[in-house]
Amino acid sequence: MSGDRNSSRLNKYDKRRKNTKSLTIFTILGSVLLVVFIGLLVFGGGDEQQTADEHSPNQSNENNGNHNDANSDRQQEKNDEQSAESNKEKESDDVKTEKAEPSDDNVVKAYTGNWPPVGTEQTGPHTTNYDEGSQDRSEMRKAVTAATDLNSDQLIMWWISRAGDQKVVITVSDANETQTYRVYMSWVDNEGWKPTKVEELKKNDQKYRFE
Repeated sequence: MSGDRNSSRLNKYDKRRKNTKSLTIFTILGSVLLVVFIGLLVFGGGDEQQTADEHSPNQSNENNGNHNDANSDRQQEKNDEQSAESNKEKESDDVKTEKAEPSDDNVVKAYTGNWPPVGTEQTGPHTTNYDEGSQDRSEMRKAVTAATDLNSDQLIMWWISRAGDQKVVITVSDANETQTYRVYMSWVDNEGWKPTKVEELKKNDQKYRFE
């Protein structure tokens, strides 16, 4: 009877030791897995956040930059339009035109105005130079532009006629010859050419000289 009891006690002790050993092993494995899992969360999540933090501000700045550039462009266009409109109104206020008598049957309408001299770089006694490329030709072009709707870079000066002392009449048109004008102007010492009258023509009556 004593031997059986001892054997039973040994068996119980062995089972208890095995259970304790197994529990210890499972606890260690669980702890290792938990550490690995926590490490993945910390280091893996940190990388993702860092990437997001690196890209998000740049993307936001880029979007803001594009938005600001677009706003700046729209504001500049608006300012340019307002400036052009203001200049147009100012010119309209400064220059007063009145209906005038046409000089011949080729005139659609004629008008005079209080255009100011266009300014000049010439000094001293003035003698009109009709040559192409001369200072007079350049300043006459400015005067024509001031008195008509023509663009200085696109207008064609067909013919310049002497109309008295320091006075000329210039026949001009746009590049497509859809608008033709006869512009009268006088020279003002130290101030340049001054438009005095404009006639809108039905047809270019000076073109025949070049055909």
